[in-house]
Amino acid sequence: MENQTAPTKITVETTVNAPVQKVWDFWTNPSHVTQWNQASDDWHTTKATNDLRVGGKFTSRMEAKDGSFGFDFEGEYDTVETHQSIAYKMTDGRKVNITFTDLGHSTQVSETFDAETENPVEMQEAGWQAIMNNFKTYTESN
Repeated sequence: MENQTAPTKITVETTVNAPVQKVWDFWTNPSHVTQWNQASDDWHTTKATNDLRVGGKFTSRMEAKDGSFGFDFEGEYDTVETHQSIAYKMTDGRKVNITFTDLGHSTQVSETFDAETENPVEMQEAGWQAIMNNFKTYTESN
């Protein structure tokens, strides 16, 4: 058997000044996902779908605003515990775990994912953290 190295895990997190019910809704509702799911202002999510149940699938179409590049981000849910946690597997087999910690008037969101091997870990962490920061800003201002 080949010696396989476990994937590097990256964690990004934020505390959103909103109750867990609102945070959960803004994280999982496609009409909200299209508003916050980008790492920079020159990108956007043009469409999103979400079948939020174990075995259900989600997709987000992410595109550069100038039309130069785009890709589908998708996965299948392994765990869905309302207002608590979500786990899914991306189409390339990498795993993602998200926890929502109810702090009363605020909610901590922590997302841990398997790094891919094409881009530096620091770049992946920065991109996913930028998306998390956009989520926080959008949720707190709506």
